[in-house]
Amino acid sequence: MEETIAGTDSAQMTGQIPQQRRESLLETAVRYAEERHWDVVPGTWLESVDGVQRCSCGHPACAVPGAHPAREDWATQATGSATVARRLWQKQPMASILLPTGRTFDALSVPETAGFLALARMERMSLTLGPVTLTPERRMQFLVLPGAAAKVPELVRKLGWSPSSLDLVVLGEGAYLAAPPTRYGSRGAVQWACRPTAANRWLPDAEELVSPLAYACGRER
Repeated sequence: MEETIAGTDSAQMTGQIPQQRRESLLETAVRYAEERHWDVVPGTWLESVDGVQRCSCGHPACAVPGAHPAREDWATQATGSATVARRLWQKQPMASILLPTGRTFDALSVPETAGFLALARMERMSLTLGPVTLTPERRMQFLVLPGAAAKVPELVRKLGWSPSSLDLVVLGEGAYLAAPPTRYGSRGAVQWACRPTAANRWLPDAEELVSPLAYACGRER
């Protein structure tokens, strides 16, 4: 079973995000490791303090409550084993699901408006997409093959843009993204704009997606 959320591809391309299928964080983390062979790592979680949701890190002004690493050595805790993932989330069932980048995939992160514009352009170009997340911070993260961090700046320059002029961020080695259905405090949950399916098990190279993403980001400047 590959689908993470219900809905059609056409709905995704027009900006209508289908509802997340209800399942526990534990079940989802295990499935990511077992079916997608993604490394997963438990992050912080949300706690109710005097009726207010706070991050387990204890910082009242936490920027991403319940959606960041719980420890400094988080990368060493990451696992691709479904058995180990189950054990980790059994210890803390409310822990967020973090996916380290720079391993089985990198991610190209752009503003939500640019992301939906790029999705429509990619559909017209008949490009093969990997999974794409949509965060409560209104950013889209396009999963691509590892190695994007080294390629993207030069690819952007070849398209006539300065990398610093575009809000196109590469998440590579040492970084991570929060995976659905992780919640960002009261702001909502991470969702799939393009869900993981059997059809997109093989990820695109960053070179295939940079042009429409850079174009979309340029339009949003």
